[in-house]
Amino acid sequence: MPDLASFDVSQILPFILIGFAAQVVDGALGMAFGVISNTALLWIGVPPAAASAGVHTVEAFTTAVSGVSHVAHRNVNWRLFLRIMIPGVIGGVLGAYVLSNIDAAIAKPFILAYLTGIGLYLLWRSLHYPPVAREPKIVEPLGLAGGFLDAAGGGGWGPVVTSNLLVQGASPRTTIGSVNTAEFFVTVTISATFLSQLGWAAFTTATAGLLIGGVLAAPFGAMLAKRVPARRLMLMVGIVLIVTSLFGLWRALHG
Repeated sequence: MPDLASFDVSQILPFILIGFAAQVVDGALGMAFGVISNTALLWIGVPPAAASAGVHTVEAFTTAVSGVSHVAHRNVNWRLFLRIMIPGVIGGVLGAYVLSNIDAAIAKPFILAYLTGIGLYLLWRSLHYPPVAREPKIVEPLGLAGGFLDAAGGGGWGPVVTSNLLVQGASPRTTIGSVNTAEFFVTVTISATFLSQLGWAAFTTATAGLLIGGVLAAPFGAMLAKRVPARRLMLMVGIVLIVTSLFGLWRALHG
């Protein structure tokens, strides 16, 4: 673990700002912290495995604060929370231990293309039909898939779980709150696995900045999810999903 006294403020400040912005988006819309933060670390030259480990370590703290904030604002559907959290943890464990034997890069472009399509559908539905909340039918498989894909290091929990629950008609506010709260348990499982393999080597000045910014921003996302109208939430989820998925697709095809 790095010596905190040696941190240069000018080096850490940009990552505090990135972590703050990414967590506000993630807390309000249920996705994007991993994508934004991971991209920032890769951009400065952090190896992919270390970047993923660093982001998951940071998320263990930011999701804890975000989850508490969502609970305080009554954004959590506890039945939905349990239905996604338990298979999500199982998926995270499977992904962390099994994915080393599978070439995830082959499947990634197809997953990102699928998520882009989901984003376009959410965008269209938010503009044409007011959201009508109903109980989602397919839940546990989403938690399992989201946890598994998240462990691959490219993100997946929020985009897979939040977007597909919204497509089924789940309430945007309680879906975002429940997914964010469940993410803490999934992330802790994954980050513990990374730490057991890489130690604290992945915790750099950059990840420390993301952690500070993310923790400071975590309460604000829950406030936005509570106050922004359901139609607008769905519209913003669709836009963020399309932008991040298309960027990830471009990077997967050209990387």
